Amino acid sequence: MRIAVTTPNGHVGRHLVRSLVRAGVRPLLLMRDLARLDPELRDVVDVAAADSRIAAQVVAATRGVDAVYWVNPPTMGEDPLADHARATDAVVRAVTANGIRRVVFQSSVGAEKRHGAGEIDGLAATESALDALEIDVAHLRCGYFFTNLAFQADAIHDGVIPVLLPLDARMSWVAPRDIAEVAAGLILHTGWSGRRVQAVHGPADLSWNEVAAILTDELGRPVAARRIADDEMRAAYLGMGMSPAWADAMLGMSTGLREGFVPEQQRTVASTTPTTLRSWVRDERESLRA
Repeated sequence: MRIAVTTPNGHVGRHLVRSLVRAGVRPLLLMRDLARLDPELRDVVDVAAADSRIAAQVVAATRGVDAVYWVNPPTMGEDPLADHARATDAVVRAVTANGIRRVVFQSSVGAEKRHGAGEIDGLAATESALDALEIDVAHLRCGYFFTNLAFQADAIHDGVIPVLLPLDARMSWVAPRDIAEVAAGLILHTGWSGRRVQAVHGPADLSWNEVAAILTDELGRPVAARRIADDEMRAAYLGMGMSPAWADAMLGMSTGLREGFVPEQQRTVASTTPTTLRSWVRDERESLRA
């Protein structure tokens, strides 16, 4: 089975590539910048130049491919949902043109809402587009990435993390390495067919207060979560240089899941993964102390 992996240098992709290599697969990596290929992978992977937002490039790169691990790339333009739409068009056209039979898609908890969850709406649209094709497709509904804390390293260093959710509201938190393990299993296992939704909830649901307590313990200095108003967070996003549409999309990922949202897939043995936030923080302690 010829397997293509998009965003192979991403938080999940870099682990998935190595999992596939360990399983004896020589994956095809779709990369915008071939110079970013890890030198240790050169002899065990194939590479193709392709921007996942440009359909013609993705179609050309995936000829002869049987299965794809698809990730909508990070949004870079003024309108994140438009970026997601371009990525959706690219994967749909590639699957259709090249007869690709299997796709594992990196989605998110919240995509089941379909509308009203900010940037997650773009992932929901990709899910719907893939569901309309006559292929085997699995949607990974992932929880909140541990690695998102790295984007808040400055706030963590200052001891106060601004958040939009109630401080005692629990949600799923997950290590990208664990998502890669689930993804590898789904790509390599041919015993399933049709449409499948696989939640990846991490080891436990955590509140922001609990996350702050773990950071305090592991970093050796006080860290607290502080709830702020939606308008204050939006102003902060705009101050970082985000466009209004981008700021609204970021805000919506929290506000859209804040009131009464319950994930479509509950926590089970199948959706629970092993890596704890505490162990991840220990491994990443130096980057979080920046």
